[in-house]
Amino acid sequence: MRLVRDDDTAPLAPNVDSSDLSLPPLALPPHPLPPAAIPVLEHLGDLQDQIQGLHAELNMLRRRDETLRFFMHRLDEELRLAARIQQDFLPKILPQVGRVHFHTLFRPAGYVSGDLYDVMRLDERHVGFFICDAVGHGMPAALLTMFIKRALVTKEVFESGYRLLGPGEALNRLNQALVDQNLSQATYATAMYGIVNTETHEVRFAKGGHPSPALLYGDGRLEFPDATGALLGIFPDEQFAVTTLQLAPGDRLFVYSDGIEVAFCGEDLNNCQQWQDELHRRRELGTEALLLDLSAELDRQAGSLQPKDDLTVIALEIK
Repeated sequence: MRLVRDDDTAPLAPNVDSSDLSLPPLALPPHPLPPAAIPVLEHLGDLQDQIQGLHAELNMLRRRDETLRFFMHRLDEELRLAARIQQDFLPKILPQVGRVHFHTLFRPAGYVSGDLYDVMRLDERHVGFFICDAVGHGMPAALLTMFIKRALVTKEVFESGYRLLGPGEALNRLNQALVDQNLSQATYATAMYGIVNTETHEVRFAKGGHPSPALLYGDGRLEFPDATGALLGIFPDEQFAVTTLQLAPGDRLFVYSDGIEVAFCGEDLNNCQQWQDELHRRRELGTEALLLDLSAELDRQAGSLQPKDDLTVIALEIK
């Protein structure tokens, strides 16, 4: 540090760049300094090296912050792109055949989802519907759903015609495809596959570790028909029982992932029945309006911006 009196010919303080935190020369009065001031000024001079060191650390932190912002931005862009790709795998148009109509609700917990669904026209008289929920959520679960979608076989085509695979056989093959991958991590999924006859309104479904569908009759009764089957990707040669339902006009079948149970349980994770009350309370609404109102109810909940799990619902309606 340079001490300068105001009667010196040298300038009191040179032009200092704002980014330079070094101390400028001090202008001293023409009279001698009090003895007590000299140690203070000397201490300020000793602090100059520390200030310059802090300035260097600040610049390093700024550069690190810029690098983190760059990588976070790139990660955000990649996740957004992955979300668009996953959306492309979802059906663009849901089959509506005769009295059989489909509606869906899809709410990922993040950019991408561990849930996946599909509704496909199998032939002139049959429509298949499929839902799966890979363990966890986020990118690992989303990647597994992509494999599951490609591995699901619903029809065998021959030169002389074709054969539709029953729901139990389709899940058996899907389960075996997952087991054969011999994945390094404990990776598994729940799934349900069903077929509806658009003329007779008969529904046959099989499920592996998946929640039972909700059958809302036209008269307001609510039932949960079940079928047996283990989680997909664990046990080879697993068999999946098939359940048959006969629907009538006004009946609606809701197939869903367990995210809807978690979404309506509040803080009590053991209360997985609340969503059933929410569904039954809206039984007088049309199917599309019912799903929209359920979604709006979730938006009104505390913590709706940070959902606990992915949520998917397929509604099969007999008009």
